[in-house]
Amino acid sequence: MLRFSVRDDRCSRCGLCAADCPSRIIEQRGEELPVVAAENEGNCLECQHCLAICPTAAISVFGLNPADSLPVSADAWPRLEQMTHLLRGRRSVRRYQDRDVDPELIAGLLATVAHAPTGVNNRSLTFTLIDDRGKLARLREKVMAALVEASRTGRIPQRYAYIEGAIAAHVEHGADVLFRGAPHVLIVSAPPHSPCATEDVAIALSYFELLAQSAGLGTVWCGLLKLALESVPALKSLVDLPPDHHYYPMLFGHPAVHFARTVQRDGAARVKRPAVDAPAG
Repeated sequence: MLRFSVRDDRCSRCGLCAADCPSRIIEQRGEELPVVAAENEGNCLECQHCLAICPTAAISVFGLNPADSLPVSADAWPRLEQMTHLLRGRRSVRRYQDRDVDPELIAGLLATVAHAPTGVNNRSLTFTLIDDRGKLARLREKVMAALVEASRTGRIPQRYAYIEGAIAAHVEHGADVLFRGAPHVLIVSAPPHSPCATEDVAIALSYFELLAQSAGLGTVWCGLLKLALESVPALKSLVDLPPDHHYYPMLFGHPAVHFARTVQRDGAARVKRPAVDAPAG
């Protein structure tokens, strides 16, 4: 239930909640308290904008207490220079220490990633986590064994042939090109009915990556693991991944490498400024 309520002693009747409601279901007339008509409750996107925007903490929705929210102010945000440094200095990490990440740290990261935006506030993402390096080692063995067998019997689809290089590296040199020795993996997935399934997955993993690196962890988007799961779909059951979900994996852990400086890609962005006033078509 919506459980939209407003404290009369705190509400200033400013109208901000009504003006900012994406679904336009909050009504506020003159000196009356803001309300949501019962017949409109089903149109709520559950975004909590009303709780967040109220300057006097007068609004509660879904039984949530605004006092339990973090205060937002300019002083709370990283400065542009800090964010610039983080984004320019972020590197994909392919060498990891052989130790687990603190479970409480992982839980905190995922609790924050749950705030990542999703299309139409759908929020149907699933976070599949392997947070024990022993378990990941067993997964690595099973995945590589299945890939080797699929390659030997010619069952790797041609469109996934790139995975053959990782298989050869494993067979010929014992190299872990696929999992990179990482202790943990996070797979974010979304059901096919999600309005923006692929985008939601990418946004959530981007949030996780930047948070993880801010916490001193290393990450890498693991396209090879996705190729492996697509090459041998039966492997998806090992990570409890529904066969029809959109998904992407990310490896993470304590890095065994330190990068001394950022790279230089300032000229890599191609900027176009279309003439939007031109006739369509």
